[in-house]
Amino acid sequence: MILKAYTKPAVYRLTILSILLVIIGSGCSITRGIRKDQALIRKITIKGIDEQFAETAINYVDKEQQPNNWLNLQLYYTFSNKGKKNIGEAPVVVDSNLIEYSRVQMEKYIRSRGYLKAKVTDSVVIKKQKAELIFTANEGPMFRIRKFTDSIADNNIKALYNGNRNRISHIQPGGRFDTDSLAYDRDQLYLLMKHNGYYDFYRQYINFTYDSTFNSSVVDVKMIIDNPAGKTQHPVYTINNTLITISNSQGRTPGKVDTIQVDSQFRFVDYSKRFKPRVVTDYVFQKKGEIYDIDKQTRTTTRLSELNVFRNVPNPVYEKLKDSSNRLNTRIDIVPLKRMSDRVEGEVLFSGGRFGYNVGNTFTDRNLFKQAAILQLKVNWSILFDNGNTVGNDHSSIQNQEFRVGAQLVYPRLLLPFKFPFLGKFAVPHTTFSSNYSLFYQKDLVKRESFINSITYDFFDTPYKTHTITPINIEFSRGIIDPAARAALLAQNRYSYVYLIGRTVFTSGSQYTYQVNAIKLNGYENFTYFRGSLDIGGNFLNLVSNLTNAPKDTLGQHKLFGYTFAQYTKVELDTRIYRNFGGEKQFVFRINPGIGIAYGNSNQLIFEKNFYAGGANDIRAWLPRTLGPGQFNRASFYGTDVNNRARLKYLDQFGEIKFITNAEYRYLLANNFFGAKLKGAVFVDAGNVWRLHDEPDNPNGQFKLNNFLSSTALGIGTGLRFDLSFFVFRLDAAFKLKDPQFSGANQWVLINHAGELFSKGSFKQAYKAANGEDYNFMQLNFGIGLPF
Repeated sequence: MILKAYTKPAVYRLTILSILLVIIGSGCSITRGIRKDQALIRKITIKGIDEQFAETAINYVDKEQQPNNWLNLQLYYTFSNKGKKNIGEAPVVVDSNLIEYSRVQMEKYIRSRGYLKAKVTDSVVIKKQKAELIFTANEGPMFRIRKFTDSIADNNIKALYNGNRNRISHIQPGGRFDTDSLAYDRDQLYLLMKHNGYYDFYRQYINFTYDSTFNSSVVDVKMIIDNPAGKTQHPVYTINNTLITISNSQGRTPGKVDTIQVDSQFRFVDYSKRFKPRVVTDYVFQKKGEIYDIDKQTRTTTRLSELNVFRNVPNPVYEKLKDSSNRLNTRIDIVPLKRMSDRVEGEVLFSGGRFGYNVGNTFTDRNLFKQAAILQLKVNWSILFDNGNTVGNDHSSIQNQEFRVGAQLVYPRLLLPFKFPFLGKFAVPHTTFSSNYSLFYQKDLVKRESFINSITYDFFDTPYKTHTITPINIEFSRGIIDPAARAALLAQNRYSYVYLIGRTVFTSGSQYTYQVNAIKLNGYENFTYFRGSLDIGGNFLNLVSNLTNAPKDTLGQHKLFGYTFAQYTKVELDTRIYRNFGGEKQFVFRINPGIGIAYGNSNQLIFEKNFYAGGANDIRAWLPRTLGPGQFNRASFYGTDVNNRARLKYLDQFGEIKFITNAEYRYLLANNFFGAKLKGAVFVDAGNVWRLHDEPDNPNGQFKLNNFLSSTALGIGTGLRFDLSFFVFRLDAAFKLKDPQFSGANQWVLINHAGELFSKGSFKQAYKAANGEDYNFMQLNFGIGLPF
């Protein structure tokens, strides 16, 4: 087999930055900056290695002999001042000593895969100061395990190993002989001992010998587990007393404080004077009298860290009692975070001539009631300007504003009126009390306010499965429509819009969310993520209204406390398939359907429960909430009145049905781009929202199977991600490929009118004449974090 590696994928040439760098670097030789007696390494070729090991074998070539990433090399040439600045990568040149070292390491690797007689040779081909490194392997025969035996001096350990061997061992007669399997078995056996009380057991007690002197490419393997020197067996340890010490937030233990004897196991010393013992003791999983278990030790450290009130939680320290009882005293030393913090956040928004900002402040108290309960108070104000959107004599450029204030109290346990099993094995469970108020003002259209209160429980039942239950969720919302906008909407018989955004309604419901593999979202392994949510509201209120014979409004809907209440069911699913193609190359495919149904006391979902399409995490070629429903032409219902067009420009498009699908390929461009990793992406977005029924307000907006494809929007694009480890900046350029507001072949706007992508022609002129606004093929999206 021949493997050609590190000829970097051409896909990154699609990105905006790459195009700029090509221009910057044009006319510059790729061998610029090296001496005439040197050669730049541009390719590594490996021959003769089993296909399943070939890609990994490349990693055994010394890093200083790995070919430059093309972009990193251009960054070095463009920004570095004779190598003094650490931007990009300096040219990698041939070094015979490192090549020989790489050859030896690759040979060792191949032999460790079971080819015990393997040989590797190297050669270098140089043309015009560009070098290709060639490593050629002669693997020889693959050795297999003929027989496996063991010699275990401790009978208790022998019984424990025999009872678990089939579960933990990779060494099997007839299988490939490789040193990784030996190392894997050693680690698994070591952990098995540590799970079963063998605190003093070390990997050095486990040794493997093997005999490969046979002529038939087979190996006999023997595992030996020795006893401690001078002992006939390994001791099993149990847990005794536990001392918990909390310092102040500076890590100091000043003065003298009382030691609290919590129970027969725990003693508690708190120099910060801020915590009750239960905060820590609930999450110490090694209980008195139990055998030592390294899993419970790790679980204790992890859970205490997850409380988010401690700055430093080292692993528990164990001390053997001086008697012969094989007991361990435990000491846990913790440094708390500062109790109070205040964070100011802000972002600037810009899109298509519009701009705005978002300013927020979050105050956090990390230890309310001395129980590690976290209180957060949040205030946020956002404003959007649009200089091109004025109504009548009102020339104010402020388009909309929103003010939000909220309080959230999070307890690190489930607070229930009845006994419930402790669910802290896989993560810290939480009880969250939240209350949020928002006031939204849309210029010349509507003023909406909402008030939401809820109690939520979340917990894990495995390391990868999360349950979030909100048994109580009370929502109140009210909208006041501008009289002129109301008249304009009613004149067009768009009553459902008036009813949707101008109604006053409340509801009481319950919600449930189930997630799988959310913990893996920041990794690069192959996995499938799933999130499903169910939201049901109004059923209890409907029962009360029927029992009390509550009065009805003019639409025949029951009223409680003077207001109608909403009754509905809403379901949304999000499935994503992640596949790794080596290194940081990743493909993600997402399907995100949803449906909401109003019934009983409601004939329409409330504003906040509808689905919307478009935006930086959705169909990126459309602005948020401007796509759909179905094939509805958003601009067509503005009418010819200029004021009406301006007034209704930001009216949200909505639907009771949603179907979104995305495909995105992500790849690494540069390891060091001004201190961040620079990554690229190419993507395809498809989907829309639809009305559940045929509504006069939204002609061609109803969901039907026979118009599903024709009413589906399609966008394509490329983007850059600036990865700073703790968060990611993202810039995406998305293009409308298929626009469902048109019909037939005219929907393929980018194909039919590619020449008007960045210029005006007959298509854009006709669209503006018919709709009163410009048609935008491209949408730039700036965001923080990955889209999904």
